[in-house]
Amino acid sequence: MIDWRLNLRAVIGRAYPRVIGSFREPSWLFFDIFLPLLGIAAFAFYYQALGAPSVFIGFVILGGAMTAYWLNVLWSMAAQFYWEKEVGNLQLYLMAPMSRMSVLAGMALGGIFFTSVRALSTLALGLLIFGIEIKITSPISLLVVFFLTLFALYGMGMMFSSLYLLYGRGVWHLSSVFQEPIYFVSGFYFPVKALGSWVALLASIVPITLGLDAMRQLIFAGQETMGFLPVSVEIVVLILLAVVFIYGARVALNFMENLGKREGRLTLRWQ
Repeated sequence: MIDWRLNLRAVIGRAYPRVIGSFREPSWLFFDIFLPLLGIAAFAFYYQALGAPSVFIGFVILGGAMTAYWLNVLWSMAAQFYWEKEVGNLQLYLMAPMSRMSVLAGMALGGIFFTSVRALSTLALGLLIFGIEIKITSPISLLVVFFLTLFALYGMGMMFSSLYLLYGRGVWHLSSVFQEPIYFVSGFYFPVKALGSWVALLASIVPITLGLDAMRQLIFAGQETMGFLPVSVEIVVLILLAVVFIYGARVALNFMENLGKREGRLTLRWQ
């Protein structure tokens, strides 16, 4: 029988350190908000030099803000169980009488809060500094797309957190391999449609690809022709991705536990 109260306490317990930690050192907020603006500014000035419409600078600012979520998923979600194993906490999670999914859910919720502070601040400052006007066509649709993107993206991170344990020290290489290429194929700094239909279709397995595409269509009115798919279609696909990745996280977690019980090396360091 599932103890919902216990699992809820586990979710809160894992989310709490990330929420409190985001305000414990104020200087981190400064660096997390202003340093990403340097990378965004490089692309923004490049578009200005080319004489591109200002909406392209808006695309860059939105994409640059969303990189915070992708980095958080890679380094604070996908790699988290491996790091917990290295410091000796993983065996405590496995022995505790709670669902391991509640641990992952708490990590995801705490990570979303921590990252949103940086991402939304970067977005607001970028739009203000470069004087980009936005016209949201449907605020409700925008919120739906945003939260669906986060659910699907962090569902992917939850699934990867279990799979990364199977690769041991290779986790560093996996995160590095997934980081920069996704910036390109997911269209963080340009409309993904420019890569062609087949590349955009393959990149859509990463939820942030369709999430960014839909948010750009909703935030910058009149730019629907630059979108890869209609917003309604992208919402449906994001729902499917969220279900698939969260279910995949549960399957991968069960597989990880069964493998650990069978081989007895899951909690050994440097494996």
